[in-house]
Amino acid sequence: MSAATSAMARRRLGTVPFYTQRTLIHVGLVAAAFVMVYPLLWMASSAFRPSEQVLVEDSLWVANPTLENFAQGWSAVAQTSFGTFFLNSLIIAGLTVTGNILSCSLAAYAFARLPFRGRRIWFALMISTIMLPFHVLLIPQYLLFNALGWVDTFLPLIVPKFLATEAFFVFLLVQFFRLIPKELMEAARIDGCGHPRIFLKIMLPLSVPALATTGAFSFIWAWNDFLGPLIYLTSQGNYTVPIGLALFVDASGTSNYGGLFAMSLLSLLPVLGFFLAFQKLLLDGISTTGIK
Repeated sequence: MSAATSAMARRRLGTVPFYTQRTLIHVGLVAAAFVMVYPLLWMASSAFRPSEQVLVEDSLWVANPTLENFAQGWSAVAQTSFGTFFLNSLIIAGLTVTGNILSCSLAAYAFARLPFRGRRIWFALMISTIMLPFHVLLIPQYLLFNALGWVDTFLPLIVPKFLATEAFFVFLLVQFFRLIPKELMEAARIDGCGHPRIFLKIMLPLSVPALATTGAFSFIWAWNDFLGPLIYLTSQGNYTVPIGLALFVDASGTSNYGGLFAMSLLSLLPVLGFFLAFQKLLLDGISTTGIK
């Protein structure tokens, strides 16, 4: 009995360092998370702080919160409401999601399941475009879209998405399609299904996590895109949210920081809502497509 008691005592003493170590790890993670989230929390608190105190106060506590920044920021830009910028961003981001899902899934199905000559070569060329900087293509694309008369329209930001130009999403969907057993396609062919029905009835329903990942990243990237709208959109009525936020910072030094942070806080809500709505599918798609 004494031997058993001493063994239990040793086990109890051995668990103390483990719990202590785990507690220290959690404390460190919470501290690191707070450091990363602090700028976001400060921006949120500054949205409710009077504009003249934004650059003076560095604490997260707001003594006299106000909603005036939201009212001023919504109508701060001359001749254009900030709601117009939100609408423009929603149109571009929504059509970008639609275009990427349709075109990239079709291209991925061809690379994953259709045997054609030079498939590996074309797939390698497509993957190599991921390493090509966007700035290298900027001038040729601008000259092309300018010749087509598309400058100062949404077309340069939307039409390429319907042509499977996002190689990352094509690669992601190819990896997912290759995980689907070929026996399902063979059984469908025996039942008389062609490639269109196989794609619509089998591949797409089984690829919802990967499609959700494509849609989520497409929406976030399109919503946060600054350089593309800056290059192709010249009329203030066509500006997107990132360009609209830049209008709050005046080169002369008269900047409305209160309105800037208020509108920045509102601009985060669609991205946050989109991520929370598809969080489970997004994580499933990322984890599943990494297994081959």
